[in-house]
Amino acid sequence: MEKPPFRQNQNCGDWELKERLGMGGFAHVYLYQHRETNEKLAVKMCRLELTPRNKDRWSREIQIMKKLNHINVVTARDVPEEVTHISLNDLPLLAMEYCSRGDLRKMLSKPENCCGLKESEVLSLINDVGSGIQYLHKNKIIHRDLKPENIVLQDISGKLVHKIIDLGYAKDLDQGSLCTSFVGTLQYLAPELFENKPYTVTVDYWSFGTMLFECSCGFRPFLHNLQPVQWASKVRNKGPKDIMAVEELNGEVKFSTQLPYPNNLSRTLLKPMEALLQLMLNWDPVQRGGRVSPESKKPLCFEVLEQILSMKVVHILNMTTAQVHSFQLTADENLHSLQKRIEAETKIDVANQELLQETGVSLDPRKPAAQCVLDGVRGWDSYIVYLFDKSITTYSGPFSARQLSDKVHTIVQDAKKQLPLVVLKKIWGEAVSYICGLKEDYSRLFQGQRAAMLSLLRYNTNLTRCKNNMFGFSQQLKAKLDFFKSSIQYDLEKYSDQMHYGISSEKMLKAWQENEERAAAFVAEVNHLDDEILALHSEIVELQRSPYARRQGDKMEQLEEKAIELYKQLKMKSPETDMSTDSTEMVKAIIQTVQNQDKVLKDLYTHLSKILISKQKIIDLFPRIEKTLENIKDADTTVMQMQIKRQREFWHLLKIACVSGATFLPQTQEAPGADQDWSWTKYETLTDKLKKRNA
Repeated sequence: MEKPPFRQNQNCGDWELKERLGMGGFAHVYLYQHRETNEKLAVKMCRLELTPRNKDRWSREIQIMKKLNHINVVTARDVPEEVTHISLNDLPLLAMEYCSRGDLRKMLSKPENCCGLKESEVLSLINDVGSGIQYLHKNKIIHRDLKPENIVLQDISGKLVHKIIDLGYAKDLDQGSLCTSFVGTLQYLAPELFENKPYTVTVDYWSFGTMLFECSCGFRPFLHNLQPVQWASKVRNKGPKDIMAVEELNGEVKFSTQLPYPNNLSRTLLKPMEALLQLMLNWDPVQRGGRVSPESKKPLCFEVLEQILSMKVVHILNMTTAQVHSFQLTADENLHSLQKRIEAETKIDVANQELLQETGVSLDPRKPAAQCVLDGVRGWDSYIVYLFDKSITTYSGPFSARQLSDKVHTIVQDAKKQLPLVVLKKIWGEAVSYICGLKEDYSRLFQGQRAAMLSLLRYNTNLTRCKNNMFGFSQQLKAKLDFFKSSIQYDLEKYSDQMHYGISSEKMLKAWQENEERAAAFVAEVNHLDDEILALHSEIVELQRSPYARRQGDKMEQLEEKAIELYKQLKMKSPETDMSTDSTEMVKAIIQTVQNQDKVLKDLYTHLSKILISKQKIIDLFPRIEKTLENIKDADTTVMQMQIKRQREFWHLLKIACVSGATFLPQTQEAPGADQDWSWTKYETLTDKLKKRNA
């Protein structure tokens, strides 16, 4: 019985058809979701008419998929029984894990990626696809059709993972290492494939290298506007280290061994990446990939790849110049060594360097420099350390602006110049990348300002703790002083009462009065510091409430959207109907973005300077608080000594009064029993007896 035609709304029991994910040369892929468990499956189904050759290819893909198990190769699943009846012929269905983030082509097609992906995304691609290719080759499988459309992305525990799909053109090498047949996408093919020559696993190196170049720069490496059959003759004689070929307006082909600007790779990564691409994009299939290591059994290209992934690189944003500096760390490098290298590049002395993490925490000088690098986090766009110069508190530039590419500079100089559409698309792509870059530069500097604010708040917390500590000690001291002052006052009153009996000591009286005056000055500095700290707290609250403490990039985002829309409209134009156009609108967007960035950076650095001034005030307060705490402790000791001295004075007075019964003489020696308590009640009783005896 003939099966009914497939319908877009066809459901299968508990499995609901959600959407069509893709359509290939002879198969469609659909997304099915289970109503109860919400499990999702990508179901690949062959079209009704297939040649015997393509039927074999289909069966081979299923066989290969079912025996593979690797995180970077899409996993085959069992086809649910309810879904099997949707098949249009006698060929089985292929069920696979569903990767919800689309394919790599979707990422590359975003206007903001027209000059390449971010460094973190490029490194993630190298890691995942490189691992997947090595796994396939280890299992004696050549993919033969690696391209952005066959790399899908999946979100696994918050991390984006690349997976290789579509093994329909894959070749099992069990029956030999050389193959001669291929039908596939030509844009990413190794030369020997589209020339129908024998090939080996090195064809996947070429495809991977081509993808990697495109992900780094936004376009394919060799005359990207032409088909391989057109550019093969022009590129065939390139040098073994040439990784790019572009055709000038005069028709001349220009080769390069380096990655072109603009791209989003840091300086530290450029040379290793170029070395990797030089190995993968070698025209000679025998030399491609480099020698195979006898120890690791891996070709040199994968050893270089692993070296890139194992690099520990710290990225430093110099907040005084807005420049990013990248340093590859040596094994067990200490922080001081890194700071010396930073000093050589930035001219900021080690003693004046403050290195802050995004949380506002300073780097610990006791720990190695690797504290700047987070495990599993790669790329300067993912994690950065902020450098401040402690010798200055007012940052006013000049700030190093992002460099315009030569092509964009050309249209800025002459916005009305008519250029061919194919040329203009590339230039406008670079212009969009420049505008997006300006916005991201501001975002990074704002994060630096935020790190400074968080650091200020940490210092403020410590200041509050020190203030409370100081206040607690001062209150204890004040209580002791109040008691001492009361004691002295009482002593002086009683002393005055008995002076007419002839017992007096001007020296003791003067000492008591001096002690009272000193006691009054002990807490004055504490009160003064307390006033300063309260004023500083208010200052910090105002900084937090300031509108400049919040991101001011709305206008830049609007200009970015405008530039992206202009670029999209240009890409929709046909070379047949629109031969050329000018760049007035795009140049206007560039100039407005630059002007707006100047404004928001001025506001940002004005606010940052206020933050740094407040922080310096706190830093200056700490030694004063420490000195005051020392004074309080000294004062506390002094109060105790004065109290002891006061008791000794009375014992000495009593001794003289008792022994001589005569006029009180000035103090000449310390009396024993100074550690005993003395009270005026006891003193009055003894003096009364003396008065009666003298009478």
